[in-house]
Amino acid sequence: MSNEQNPYQEGKRAGLHPLFVLFGAILIMWLLINLAVPSGKQKQAAGPEISQVGPEDPDAAPVMYKVQTTLTEFNAVSIVVPPQVTTSQVVGLLKQLQQARLNQTLSGIIPATSPGHKLGDLAVADLYIFSDPKYATAEVVGTLARGAHAPGNLYPQAIPFEEAMEQVRGHYRIDLNDTSNPDTGSIGFADDSGVHSKQYRRIF
Repeated sequence: MSNEQNPYQEGKRAGLHPLFVLFGAILIMWLLINLAVPSGKQKQAAGPEISQVGPEDPDAAPVMYKVQTTLTEFNAVSIVVPPQVTTSQVVGLLKQLQQARLNQTLSGIIPATSPGHKLGDLAVADLYIFSDPKYATAEVVGTLARGAHAPGNLYPQAIPFEEAMEQVRGHYRIDLNDTSNPDTGSIGFADDSGVHSKQYRRIF
Protein backbone atom coordinates (compact mmCIF):
# COMPACT_ATOMS: atom_id res chain seq x y z
CA MET A 1 0.00 0.00 0.00
CA SER A 2 1.07 3.57 -0.65
CA ASN A 3 1.26 6.28 1.99
CA GLU A 4 -1.92 7.90 0.58
CA GLN A 5 -3.89 4.70 1.00
CA ASN A 6 -2.68 4.02 4.56
CA PRO A 7 -2.16 7.26 6.58
CA TYR A 8 -1.80 5.34 9.85
CA GLN A 9 1.84 4.43 9.80
CA GLU A 10 3.92 3.30 12.70
CA GLY A 11 5.77 6.14 14.44
CA LYS A 12 3.49 8.87 13.05
CA ARG A 13 0.64 10.67 15.00
CA ALA A 14 -2.84 10.34 13.54
CA GLY A 15 -5.32 13.28 13.66
CA LEU A 16 -4.89 16.72 15.26
CA HIS A 17 -2.33 17.42 17.92
CA PRO A 18 -3.88 17.28 21.49
CA LEU A 19 -2.79 20.88 22.17
CA PHE A 20 -4.87 22.10 19.23
CA VAL A 21 -7.88 20.19 20.56
CA LEU A 22 -7.38 21.62 24.07
CA PHE A 23 -7.02 25.22 22.85
CA GLY A 24 -10.05 24.79 20.61
CA ALA A 25 -12.20 23.57 23.52
CA ILE A 26 -11.07 26.46 25.74
CA LEU A 27 -11.85 28.98 22.97
CA ILE A 28 -15.36 27.57 22.45
CA MET A 29 -16.08 27.64 26.22
CA TRP A 30 -14.83 31.24 26.47
CA LEU A 31 -17.09 32.32 23.60
CA LEU A 32 -20.11 30.60 25.16
CA ILE A 33 -19.54 32.22 28.58
CA ASN A 34 -19.12 35.71 27.09
CA LEU A 35 -22.25 35.38 24.99
CA ALA A 36 -24.36 34.07 27.89
CA VAL A 37 -23.17 36.51 30.60
CA PRO A 38 -23.18 40.26 29.77
CA SER A 39 -19.99 42.11 30.53
CA GLY A 40 -19.71 44.77 33.23
CA LYS A 41 -19.81 47.53 30.59
CA GLN A 42 -23.04 46.15 29.20
CA LYS A 43 -24.63 46.06 32.68
CA GLN A 44 -23.59 49.64 33.40
CA ALA A 45 -25.00 50.83 30.11
CA ALA A 46 -28.39 49.34 30.94
CA GLY A 47 -28.66 51.25 34.23
CA PRO A 48 -29.42 54.77 32.98
CA GLU A 49 -32.08 53.43 30.60
CA ILE A 50 -34.08 52.03 33.54
CA SER A 51 -33.82 55.23 35.60
CA GLN A 52 -34.95 57.36 32.66
CA VAL A 53 -38.28 55.52 32.47
CA GLY A 54 -39.29 56.54 36.01
CA PRO A 55 -40.30 60.19 35.46
CA GLU A 56 -42.55 59.13 32.56
CA ASP A 57 -44.70 57.01 34.92
CA PRO A 58 -48.13 58.70 35.09
CA ASP A 59 -48.40 57.76 38.77
CA ALA A 60 -45.43 60.04 39.49
CA ALA A 61 -47.47 63.10 38.54
CA PRO A 62 -47.92 65.67 41.34
CA VAL A 63 -51.11 65.38 43.38
CA MET A 64 -53.47 68.28 43.93
CA TYR A 65 -54.65 68.39 47.55
CA LYS A 66 -56.13 70.73 50.10
CA VAL A 67 -56.05 70.89 53.88
CA GLN A 68 -59.58 70.36 55.15
CA THR A 69 -59.43 70.30 58.96
CA THR A 70 -56.87 71.09 61.66
CA LEU A 71 -57.27 69.82 65.23
CA THR A 72 -54.44 71.03 67.46
CA GLU A 73 -55.92 69.14 70.42
CA PHE A 74 -55.03 65.93 68.55
CA ASN A 75 -52.06 67.38 66.63
CA ALA A 76 -53.96 66.31 63.53
CA VAL A 77 -54.72 67.55 60.03
CA SER A 78 -57.00 66.09 57.36
CA ILE A 79 -56.01 66.38 53.71
CA VAL A 80 -58.32 65.76 50.75
CA VAL A 81 -57.13 64.47 47.36
CA PRO A 82 -59.26 63.79 44.26
CA PRO A 83 -60.98 60.36 44.13
CA GLN A 84 -59.10 59.39 40.95
CA VAL A 85 -55.71 59.66 42.66
CA THR A 86 -53.89 56.32 42.53
CA THR A 87 -52.18 54.52 45.38
CA SER A 88 -48.82 55.29 43.77
CA GLN A 89 -49.66 58.97 43.77
CA VAL A 90 -50.58 58.80 47.47
CA VAL A 91 -47.16 57.24 48.10
CA GLY A 92 -45.62 60.12 46.15
CA LEU A 93 -47.52 62.64 48.28
CA LEU A 94 -46.35 60.98 51.50
CA LYS A 95 -42.74 61.16 50.31
CA GLN A 96 -43.24 64.79 49.26
CA LEU A 97 -44.49 65.64 52.76
CA GLN A 98 -41.54 63.83 54.31
CA GLN A 99 -39.09 65.67 52.08
CA ALA A 100 -40.72 68.98 53.00
CA ARG A 101 -40.22 68.13 56.67
CA LEU A 102 -36.56 67.32 56.07
CA ASN A 103 -36.15 70.57 54.12
CA GLN A 104 -37.94 72.45 56.93
CA THR A 105 -40.56 73.75 54.49
CA LEU A 106 -43.51 71.67 55.73
CA SER A 107 -44.83 74.56 57.82
CA GLY A 108 -45.36 76.48 54.60
CA ILE A 109 -47.93 73.97 53.30
CA ILE A 110 -49.40 72.39 56.47
CA PRO A 111 -50.90 74.37 59.40
CA ALA A 112 -49.27 74.12 62.83
CA THR A 113 -50.33 71.03 64.78
CA SER A 114 -48.16 71.62 67.85
CA PRO A 115 -47.86 75.42 68.12
CA GLY A 116 -45.29 76.55 70.64
CA HIS A 117 -43.57 73.17 70.88
CA LYS A 118 -39.84 73.46 71.53
CA LEU A 119 -39.10 71.30 68.47
CA GLY A 120 -41.37 73.27 66.16
CA ASP A 121 -44.97 73.84 65.17
CA LEU A 122 -45.09 70.46 63.43
CA ALA A 123 -43.03 68.52 65.96
CA VAL A 124 -45.98 66.21 66.58
CA ALA A 125 -48.50 65.66 63.78
CA ASP A 126 -50.88 63.13 62.28
CA LEU A 127 -51.77 63.88 58.67
CA TYR A 128 -54.74 61.88 57.38
CA ILE A 129 -55.28 61.72 53.61
CA PHE A 130 -58.84 61.14 52.34
CA SER A 131 -60.52 61.10 48.95
CA ASP A 132 -64.03 61.69 50.30
CA PRO A 133 -64.40 65.10 51.98
CA LYS A 134 -67.21 63.86 54.23
CA TYR A 135 -64.65 61.79 56.14
CA ALA A 136 -62.13 64.63 56.45
CA THR A 137 -64.12 66.27 59.23
CA ALA A 138 -63.07 67.16 62.77
CA GLU A 139 -65.35 64.46 64.15
CA VAL A 140 -63.89 61.66 62.04
CA VAL A 141 -60.29 62.79 62.60
CA GLY A 142 -60.98 62.88 66.35
CA THR A 143 -62.35 59.33 66.17
CA LEU A 144 -59.20 58.13 64.41
CA ALA A 145 -56.91 60.03 66.79
CA ARG A 146 -58.55 58.45 69.87
CA GLY A 147 -58.00 54.98 68.44
CA ALA A 148 -60.00 51.79 68.07
CA HIS A 149 -60.39 51.20 71.81
CA ALA A 150 -61.77 54.59 72.86
CA PRO A 151 -64.97 54.03 74.91
CA GLY A 152 -68.00 54.77 72.73
CA ASN A 153 -70.11 55.98 75.66
CA LEU A 154 -67.60 58.78 76.37
CA TYR A 155 -67.00 59.65 72.73
CA PRO A 156 -70.16 59.08 70.67
CA GLN A 157 -69.29 58.40 67.03
CA ALA A 158 -71.56 59.30 64.14
CA ILE A 159 -69.13 57.36 61.92
CA PRO A 160 -67.65 54.23 63.56
CA PHE A 161 -63.87 53.91 63.84
CA GLU A 162 -63.85 50.84 61.58
CA GLU A 163 -65.61 52.70 58.78
CA ALA A 164 -63.51 55.85 59.16
CA MET A 165 -60.28 53.82 59.18
CA GLU A 166 -61.07 52.22 55.81
CA GLN A 167 -61.49 55.67 54.23
CA VAL A 168 -57.93 56.79 55.02
CA ARG A 169 -55.91 56.70 51.78
CA GLY A 170 -52.65 57.59 53.48
CA HIS A 171 -51.28 58.52 56.90
CA TYR A 172 -48.16 60.53 57.73
CA ARG A 173 -47.16 60.69 61.39
CA ILE A 174 -44.48 62.94 62.83
CA ASP A 175 -43.05 62.73 66.33
CA LEU A 176 -39.75 64.54 66.66
CA ASN A 177 -39.58 63.49 70.33
CA ASP A 178 -38.73 60.00 69.02
CA THR A 179 -35.29 60.63 67.57
CA SER A 180 -34.86 57.03 66.41
CA ASN A 181 -38.09 57.07 64.38
CA PRO A 182 -39.21 60.68 63.86
CA ASP A 183 -41.77 59.95 61.16
CA THR A 184 -43.71 57.14 59.48
CA GLY A 185 -45.79 57.04 56.33
CA SER A 186 -48.28 54.43 55.21
CA ILE A 187 -50.97 53.58 52.73
CA GLY A 188 -54.15 53.13 54.77
CA PHE A 189 -54.10 53.54 58.52
CA ALA A 190 -53.01 51.73 61.69
CA ASP A 191 -53.51 52.97 65.24
CA ASP A 192 -51.13 52.55 68.17
CA SER A 193 -52.78 49.28 69.24
CA GLY A 194 -52.06 47.63 65.89
CA VAL A 195 -55.61 47.76 64.52
CA HIS A 196 -55.26 48.59 60.83
CA SER A 197 -57.25 49.01 57.64
CA LYS A 198 -57.39 46.35 54.94
CA GLN A 199 -55.15 48.28 52.57
CA TYR A 200 -52.60 49.22 55.24
CA ARG A 201 -49.00 49.10 54.07
CA ARG A 202 -46.12 50.95 55.67
CA ILE A 203 -44.06 52.94 53.19
CA PHE A 204 -41.33 54.35 55.46
